[in-house]
Amino acid sequence: MPPIDPHADLGRRAWVPCPGCRDDRDCVPCSDDRNRSDHWRCLIRATGSLLHLQCPGCTHLWNHETDSGTGDRPF
Repeated sequence: MPPIDPHADLGRRAWVPCPGCRDDRDCVPCSDDRNRSDHWRCLIRATGSLLHLQCPGCTHLWNHETDSGTGDRPF
């Protein structure tokens, strides 16, 4: 397995499913949209609503679009 990206900030975390290992599968807290202490991802950087993440378990790297702040927003 590759090492954790040197740009990963272990203090900044995201709780989204890892498409590599899918360790959230069959996890009751994850299926209930609750944060579980061992299913977090390292946030490498954020570019607008696009998160660049790495799973500390399997070291898979991927981008996750949050769609946060995009589109029409009421004022």
